[in-house]
Amino acid sequence: MTVMTVQPPLPLVPEDARPVGTAAAIVEDDDGGRVFVHGNLVYAWDAGDAAGRRFAAVSLMRIKAATQLQVAEAFAVTPATVRRWEARLTDGGMAGLLGERKGPKRKSKLTADTVAAIRRLRDGGASYRAIAAATGVSAGSVRNALTDTDTDTDTDTDTDTDTDTDTEEPGASTGSDAHLLSEPQIAVEPEVEIEVEAEVEIEVEAEQDCPAMMSDVPVTDTGAAAANTEVPVLADPVDRCGERALARFGLIPYAPPVFTPCGRAPLAGVLLALPALAATGLLECAHTVYGGLPNGFYSLDAMLCEGVFRALLGEARAEGAARIDPPALGRVLGLDRAPEVKTIRRKIGLLAEAGRAGDWIAAMAARHVEDRPEQAAVLYVDGHVRAYQGTRKIAKTHVPRLKFPAPATVETWVADAAGDPLLVVMAEPGASLAAELRRLIPELRAMVGDERRVLVGFDRGGWSPALFADLHAAGFDTLTWRKGPIADLDEHQFAEHSHIDELGRTHTWALADTPVELPITDGSRAGEVFAMRQISLHDRARTRQMHILTTRRDLPAAQIRYRMGSRWRQENHYRYARMHFDLDSHDSYRAGQDDPGRMVPNPAKKLAYQQVEKARRALHLAETTRDRELLTASTPPPGTTTVLTNAMINTINTDAHTAHTALQAAQAAHQAIPARLPLAYIHPGQQVLDTETKLIHHAIRIAAFNTAQSLARAILTDTGYTRGDDEAHTLIRTALAGSGDIIPDHDTNTLHIRLDPLPAPRHTAAIDELCQALNDTNTVYPGTDLTLRYSIKSHRRPHTNS
Repeated sequence: MTVMTVQPPLPLVPEDARPVGTAAAIVEDDDGGRVFVHGNLVYAWDAGDAAGRRFAAVSLMRIKAATQLQVAEAFAVTPATVRRWEARLTDGGMAGLLGERKGPKRKSKLTADTVAAIRRLRDGGASYRAIAAATGVSAGSVRNALTDTDTDTDTDTDTDTDTDTDTEEPGASTGSDAHLLSEPQIAVEPEVEIEVEAEVEIEVEAEQDCPAMMSDVPVTDTGAAAANTEVPVLADPVDRCGERALARFGLIPYAPPVFTPCGRAPLAGVLLALPALAATGLLECAHTVYGGLPNGFYSLDAMLCEGVFRALLGEARAEGAARIDPPALGRVLGLDRAPEVKTIRRKIGLLAEAGRAGDWIAAMAARHVEDRPEQAAVLYVDGHVRAYQGTRKIAKTHVPRLKFPAPATVETWVADAAGDPLLVVMAEPGASLAAELRRLIPELRAMVGDERRVLVGFDRGGWSPALFADLHAAGFDTLTWRKGPIADLDEHQFAEHSHIDELGRTHTWALADTPVELPITDGSRAGEVFAMRQISLHDRARTRQMHILTTRRDLPAAQIRYRMGSRWRQENHYRYARMHFDLDSHDSYRAGQDDPGRMVPNPAKKLAYQQVEKARRALHLAETTRDRELLTASTPPPGTTTVLTNAMINTINTDAHTAHTALQAAQAAHQAIPARLPLAYIHPGQQVLDTETKLIHHAIRIAAFNTAQSLARAILTDTGYTRGDDEAHTLIRTALAGSGDIIPDHDTNTLHIRLDPLPAPRHTAAIDELCQALNDTNTVYPGTDLTLRYSIKSHRRPHTNS
């Protein structure tokens, strides 16, 4: 005996159905279309039945089976089109969904003779404006006549058409991809006389023609076959659902990059950064230090490339991933979509658990020094204060940009002669720049890697004659400003000195070169004297003298002055990174307890010293008053006699004796107070921010900044762009955010990147030269064997002879 189940079997949806929200699905083929709701067929229409198709779309939205956005996506139209369909169904019923087209209203001026004349003038080299003036049509009509080479109608495509045409609906009456690969054409009955309401004059020079709408325009690519390859616009990436399912259970180490031929990819320009990114050593050093990430969908290369790409696009924080289209960023990563914010945080957290971010940054710095030894001849060291805005109990320090103490953390940065960041370490709480420099000596020597003497420059915050001697003993030369008052030199000691920088600019100063000896008053070297070289600068505009100290005696005085002034490149890095890379952002909200046993300055010591100073001032005032009264008592007017008794003198000295006793008591109280106490006694419960996650993000920002710098320098050195000094960085940011075609060629193991032209022809020409320089690097896309080949499309539209 059979037993009936309690719940009937669930209806099935065809395998080729596309989901419409969570409840519906749609199937479209040569026979028409069908819509299923919860597996049940509810709507159907024949091929070419546009009204039935629109009725099904509106009905899905009305019965709340799907949202307007989901319906628009499933039916390949815009949400505005769905709204129009609903309004027409409400106003006119099914008849309102027929959607009669509105055609042009008067005869086109583009007759066969006119088109022939336009092509003849264009072949002769005439501009669009000149052709329009000669033939009596608009520049837009000239452009259409030159591009519409396959049409047999006399219709001028410059006319206004109704936006609600069947060209929005793939599968209704035309091919599903026709509206993506060519401009929609308006079908016109031969018997109807067509008129054009108005012509719009568009002033476009021949050198500034609009970029072509097709993805197969001629380009200046080294690969001719790839240059003329036709690829679908915004093609769907390869389905990676199977790999995502395996990655969820840890069955694959990662999903390798797989590229689908795609035209007009929105962020294809960011791939220009890969050669410069490879030169930073970010990926290579990460594999050396970390090895890789645990099994999952996103590899270590994908996560780091995503972080650098996102930083170059102006969204350096993990939260910035929510402001970039995931499929668009996924296309340049060779994936179906980029990781979400929670995934980025989780992956960075896995790296932070290893606790080796410092080793990673140090390895990148050593790689940078090895590749650019000329820039490592000078190292600039500076402290950077990162203010904290939050509820954690963080130690306060003086914030120079705010001009007052505030909760903050201090970082010590090391940059090369060009201002490119090399190394960053978290400074000890309350440590001075001099103390941080002394602590960094072993790391600087490990980064340089040999016994050569490197010039280390820093500002007055690192002033310490004992430190200068320690740097000299460790094989480093010092470059800093002199601190404290000093007598000005005679003007006859100054002479004109000039220096030509790396860009060929000449700098001239009035300088004096003199030797000095500095006494050492602290540390194990107390009592010694350290000899240095002093370069004095006479600034006549400010009527003062500034003094530079160095142990480097072989360099000209003008070069010493130039190197000291170049320390501001490090400040420029801070400013640029704050604006474009969110340098001071809180990349992690985690915090830990500060070391309760750490000895910190006792604030009571400072208050007691203030009492000592107050008593010392009171004593000075009492002694001044006593001396004045004694002078008055001992010098009577002429002709009079005054007798000074001990009682009178004691009375005059009373206030001075009292002030002296108070000073001694204040000094004794000050000496009895310990200068330092454990942190637990001064600030119980004080916390420190998570440093490991911040250093990982700093490593990504360092790579992103150096990548942008390398591309900007390439604009200056490898292209003929005349405004490179002022606009190189702006041009690079524009190019990185541009669109283009991504075409993999597995036969030749190449990945062709065809960028869309930039708005200005001179910008396009500069990027074209940059592409040729990048091709010479033969960079391989990370995780693949595909060599990158770059090109950019031409501004000129192709045209054929009549």
